[in-house]
Amino acid sequence: MAALKAFYTNAFGWSYVDYGPTYAAIEGAGIEGGLDGDAGERKPSNQGALVVLYSDDLESSEQAVRAAGGQITREIFGFPGGSRFHFADPCNNELAMWTKTTE
Repeated sequence: MAALKAFYTNAFGWSYVDYGPTYAAIEGAGIEGGLDGDAGERKPSNQGALVVLYSDDLESSEQAVRAAGGQITREIFGFPGGSRFHFADPCNNELAMWTKTTE
């Protein structure tokens, strides 16, 4: 839990509201969600649903993920209407970050 909170704080500036020792809600990030340190049978995911976050500056976000200790699992690539990259957090959950194509 501590490693995840530190990673997302360092990479994206997220803050949290702790609800006990195993759950922290994400606060002030423009999204609703949380980190669950008592996941039981759940395992890190890179085979299921892909959580995709938005960035106004994809290159800066990629640098921030790297600097915070994230692993880039797919470099920036284009697709119709935008670009994105994929990364793994310290618990090996894979997420993506995208931005709109500006033309």
